[in-house]
Amino acid sequence: MQAEELTKFVLDKIDDMKGRDVLVLDVKGLSTITDTMVIASGNSKRHVQSIAENVATEAKHAGMKPLGVEGQSEGEWVLVDLGELVLHVMQEKARDFYQLEKLWGRNGE
Repeated sequence: MQAEELTKFVLDKIDDMKGRDVLVLDVKGLSTITDTMVIASGNSKRHVQSIAENVATEAKHAGMKPLGVEGQSEGEWVLVDLGELVLHVMQEKARDFYQLEKLWGRNGE
């Protein structure tokens, strides 16, 4: 899957689970780990877990095995690593605290 297709795929799977405040960050040249970061919010521990699980499961069904899923048991911040794209699904409190948008120099872009 091309980068643009992968981003659209992930955004669609987040939307399926009613993820909120979705932001796509192009981090090419800023990160050696990935090219794209997607940040989304969930309403609760279970909601965050469900969004991340849906993306990971649907990626597997589409033939993309996630490189890793971190934080699933805690459900405060779950990371799904799809290689070229890393998804961060966070509860609002964690998102406000860590402010990944500012960390990557995008200030809510």
